[in-house]
Amino acid sequence: MSRATLTSIAEKLDELLGTKAIADYPNALNGVQLANRGDITRVAASVDISRTVIERTIAARANLLVVHHGMFWGGLQPLRGTRYERLRLLFEHDIAVYASHLPLDAHPEVGNNVLLARELGLEPSGGFAEFRGVTIGVRGEASIPTSALLERARTFVRHHGGDTRATDIGPDRVTRCWAICTGAGASAETLAEASSTGVDTLIVGEGPHWTAVDAPEEGIVIIYAGHYATETLGVRALAGRIAAEYRIPWSFIEAPTGL
Repeated sequence: MSRATLTSIAEKLDELLGTKAIADYPNALNGVQLANRGDITRVAASVDISRTVIERTIAARANLLVVHHGMFWGGLQPLRGTRYERLRLLFEHDIAVYASHLPLDAHPEVGNNVLLARELGLEPSGGFAEFRGVTIGVRGEASIPTSALLERARTFVRHHGGDTRATDIGPDRVTRCWAICTGAGASAETLAEASSTGVDTLIVGEGPHWTAVDAPEEGIVIIYAGHYATETLGVRALAGRIAAEYRIPWSFIEAPTGL
């Protein structure tokens, strides 16, 4: 068993996720965002980084925090006020931070999209939502009442402090071809792709208001399952992988946004 150093863990995660090969938004800054001094003794995972999450990480006695939306998501900002306090706590408690955005969304085993499909009882048969040459989401075939699929999503999301909404679903509508793109997954690009590939049900985290206006005219139902809830799965799976590999404990830091 390898020694649980940040370097060793980060190398394994970068290789698993293909971090260097997958393009992302500039502020994602995938990989190690903050180093620490000692060996990693416990891992915490959370969707976002915030002072609340950091304080709960400290309470859990973890010294590696794995997140989906990292420290620099808001871009360049002065290190004062809340930004300073976050860093102060991380430094004082020797907590490292590792972030993975699109590489974690796209991964075929620990990715948010494939895991959400599994959570909803769906079996992917292909990819969906390409971004700079990489397929981020998943799609597949089914034969399930769309209302039943919506209820599955609601059951999952309730466990993460959120709510699920959908565009109009008729009483007898059946989902035959579905696609999933977690997070901010409803967009002009994903609606166009759904329309052109015969997807009749699109499951996302969130999307602009206009997507709920346009989707019915394309014969598409959109299930908005919450940005936060749909992206809890990947970081949990990643932390679990680390814990199993290095035989150290881990915990999930729940911090729902309601979105």
